[in-house]
Amino acid sequence: MQTRFLTNQFLIAMPTMGDPNFDHTVTFICEHNDEGALGLVINRPSGMRLGDVFAQMSLEAPDPGLRESPVLHGGPVQPERGFVIHDRGGEWGSTLPVSNTVQVTTSRDVLESMAAGDGPENVLVALGYAGWGAGQLEGEMSANAWLTVPADREIIFSIPFEDRWRAAAALIGIDIDQISSDVGHA
Repeated sequence: MQTRFLTNQFLIAMPTMGDPNFDHTVTFICEHNDEGALGLVINRPSGMRLGDVFAQMSLEAPDPGLRESPVLHGGPVQPERGFVIHDRGGEWGSTLPVSNTVQVTTSRDVLESMAAGDGPENVLVALGYAGWGAGQLEGEMSANAWLTVPADREIIFSIPFEDRWRAAAALIGIDIDQISSDVGHA
């Protein structure tokens, strides 16, 4: 039954999150099944620009706006591995459909198309990913490390990075700034 899995959900780090890799993050879950989960942090710019990625891949991109697009830290696992979150459509070598409107591609061909100006309209590029083994994410959920909410493409593609954590929590009616980061017993 698919409902027990979190594919196409946001994981919103609780203020008590002790792992600095995920403090104040929103992670887009791209795949979740009995074997584990894969997600991409969508609100942590790396300081790298897409033009840097194109240069490393010997690709020419004439669009200065595209070259200046930020590249995100997608997570702590395999930080050299690239992921492109984008609108559904297009034929790419290695694409995972996440929802009816969003997919994730890991093959070079999507970056080649982007550099040439005929790639997907809405894109988010990340290096690295967040991964969980079988049952690991469920354990973190039981420990109240995360809030979950269905993913929202506006947050993925339009909301400024620094506002995504609060905006994702607001989708479920929570002002996350009002949740205490103190832990204790009543």
